Amino acid sequence: MIQFAIVGCGHIADKHLEAILQVEGAQLAAVCDTNVLRLEEWGARTGAATFIDLEEMLLRMPEISVICICTPSGLHAPLAVKAAQAGRHLIIEKPVALTIEDGDAILRAVQRYGVKAAAVHPNRYRPAVRYLKWALDSGKFGRISHVNATVRWNRNQAYYDQAPWRGTRAMDGGVLMNQAIHNLDLLLWLFGPVQDVQAMADTRLRHMECEDVAIATVRFHSGVLGVVEAATTVYERNLEESISVFGEHGYAVIGGPTAQWIKQWKCSSMTEGEIAQLRAKVEQDPLGIPGHQRIIQDMVTAIREDRSPAITAADGMHAVRLIDQMLLSSRAEQSQI
Repeated sequence: MIQFAIVGCGHIADKHLEAILQVEGAQLAAVCDTNVLRLEEWGARTGAATFIDLEEMLLRMPEISVICICTPSGLHAPLAVKAAQAGRHLIIEKPVALTIEDGDAILRAVQRYGVKAAAVHPNRYRPAVRYLKWALDSGKFGRISHVNATVRWNRNQAYYDQAPWRGTRAMDGGVLMNQAIHNLDLLLWLFGPVQDVQAMADTRLRHMECEDVAIATVRFHSGVLGVVEAATTVYERNLEESISVFGEHGYAVIGGPTAQWIKQWKCSSMTEGEIAQLRAKVEQDPLGIPGHQRIIQDMVTAIREDRSPAITAADGMHAVRLIDQMLLSSRAEQSQI
């Protein structure tokens, strides 16, 4: 059995717990959190050993192979570096880090101490997204002209007020780093690195330190043009999350309130029957095997086969670097006003 520990027992930790319980060969050995009441509750729920201090856990439980880092984002780097120094593999929630410097520190530690590090970008495993990746890799849409990523969501003021670290630059980030990062990861995974970025970001409706709305245009190295729209200011509820692709031989829109449905799909090399069959497969099981479960399973396999994870921490940092470019562009634009 590969022994796992979860560090940070907030909301997202539940997904890691569910995934570990579902993966054959994975076992939760310990949990770590500075909130004593929450830690006691997790210990009672899981039967895992409980620790307030990461270093004590690493020292007392050498049998732990993988650390799942689920803390506020600003704490990822110091915790990941400590775990890597202790020779433990890492699964790091998004974003891998809030700054390029912190991310580079993690990547240096991973390389120096010879551990494996995975970034949590589960949207790559959604069936509709996998079919889109297949179509692009197969050239189904021909030469791509432009793409669009949209996140029109609601995160009301109560969401940001529930913890003092939410919406801060030091611990959380704004709509780009916290919500749209999955969509930016998908754009980079599907279309490759970005060459040019122009962006505007602002804090319009929420009382927080970071941006609640952002708009950007990008040019990929391939020449493909892209538009990104991200907001947590949409009234009352999540409205839309989508990835749209437009090419010389067709187009596709993966959308819905969360991007898991084929909303549009037209392709000159596919019959209407083939497209209908594709839609039916997605509608039958739009989520597939949960992405967190896939990531936990992949880490177990990567350890046994001594290979890199499918989505590495270095992969995860590509989206962080793109967001950094967007925010730099936005600040430059504001300084000219």
